[in-house]
Amino acid sequence: MQKFTTLTGIAAPMPLVNIDTDMIIPKQFLKTIQRSGLGKNLFDEMRFDREGNENPDFVLNQPQYRSAEILIAGDNFGCGSSREHAPWALLDFGIRCVISTSFADIFYSNCFKNGILPIALPADAVALLMQDAEKGANARVQIDLAAQTVTASDGETFHFDIDPFKKHCLLNGLDDIGLTMEKGTAIDAFEARAAADRPWV
Repeated sequence: MQKFTTLTGIAAPMPLVNIDTDMIIPKQFLKTIQRSGLGKNLFDEMRFDREGNENPDFVLNQPQYRSAEILIAGDNFGCGSSREHAPWALLDFGIRCVISTSFADIFYSNCFKNGILPIALPADAVALLMQDAEKGANARVQIDLAAQTVTASDGETFHFDIDPFKKHCLLNGLDDIGLTMEKGTAIDAFEARAAADRPWV
């Protein structure tokens, strides 16, 4: 998993509330178990019409936000079903951070397991960042995970809370497999002892 340390990038404003996982990646794209390739279907029903043409009004189709790495979203982002395809699609599109006032618990947890930083901030801070994002590509947001800060383009800084263990995993690029592999020496020692104690197994 890719480490998350600092990020300076374009933030796209998505003020909708209750953006659920079916909006993020509709159910017809859940047939794959591959983590790559889902970015093209991110927000499919909002990005495209029934003929597959881009909706020019949708924020991520607008030229200034096509390279956005940060979403500033409305309340309760990631609600709905627990599909892990939702963070897969966000990451494959290029989104590394989502900022909102609140997140659905399972989506929030899945983000950390896939290298995405979900940041919960008070409503007034999110409103200011939303306004900042509306300035377009010239307004870049800075995120420092170690310092736990979000800095708007005008220099105003907001502190966010994060579970220390989740922070450690993101800073070091550790998903569940990576965490297990950190214990590789202990695992090898256990297997060696087990083989010696029970050679018939």
